[in-house]
Amino acid sequence: MKYRRLGSTGLRVSTVGIGTWQFGGEWGREYTQDEADAILDKGHELGINLIDTAECYGDHLSERFIGDYISRRNREDWIIATKFGHHFHNLFTRTDSFDAEGVVAQLDASLKALKIEYIDLYQFHSGPDSSFDNELLWTTLDKQIAAGKIRYLGTSIQSNDNLHQTAASQQVGSRTIQVVYNRLDRTPEERVFPSCQQQDLGVLARVPLASGYLSGKYKPGTVFGDTDVRHRHDADATRLKLEEVERIGREEVPAGVDMASWALAWCLKHPAVTTVIPGCKDAAQVESNARAAELVTESHPQDVL
Repeated sequence: MKYRRLGSTGLRVSTVGIGTWQFGGEWGREYTQDEADAILDKGHELGINLIDTAECYGDHLSERFIGDYISRRNREDWIIATKFGHHFHNLFTRTDSFDAEGVVAQLDASLKALKIEYIDLYQFHSGPDSSFDNELLWTTLDKQIAAGKIRYLGTSIQSNDNLHQTAASQQVGSRTIQVVYNRLDRTPEERVFPSCQQQDLGVLARVPLASGYLSGKYKPGTVFGDTDVRHRHDADATRLKLEEVERIGREEVPAGVDMASWALAWCLKHPAVTTVIPGCKDAAQVESNARAAELVTESHPQDVL
């Protein structure tokens, strides 16, 4: 595993993290604690130290799986990132909740679910600019930092071209940007990444496998079940993406290289990207994801020993 400095936080994070939306039950299956343990144990074995989750991945369900695991392991082995701003009602149904008082309640609920005393990275979760621009929200979060409940703040931007929230990061005290970035969607390269580099923001690339399409496992015409979030994607758009993935596999992925590992390494080669946070259904996928670090051989501006 390789490690990079997460922007001005100074945190030393693995270039490959573990995304845990799947623990919330919206990717076609439900998880047991043993299955979650196996994924996280494999990550630890391979040198991964970053877990990304959110309050709305099953009404703190993902956080509870992680919290139960962490309570039986060494807390200091992990950098835990979670998010705020949504209330989960049922599968694929959420409502926004970014008011300052409500966010404190969400924070306390996340700490309880995670069974920890502080969150390393607490991220504004894909909210509108009107909520982001609420000065009281950030003042309230600063008080939670002073109280020791949060180490650093971050922003997970909903649109991967949201320059407004990215450019205002230093103003509100946000140290990181989480953004959709993958071989099929390079939008952040135009405006978001230059702003991140100018401000020394850590970048967490989410959906780096394009919702699993860049794993190379799915062919055009694949149909996903109604408990899988991909069932909600536009069918024609999905078909076009999978056709493009087939082309990329033929023309860009070196022979003998796993496509998922290649796709993650492709993201990590951009000088603005600190880490990728792919989901993983089992320990074998954690291994495949972790191999991406071996494919990044050139030096990177954020590399640390």
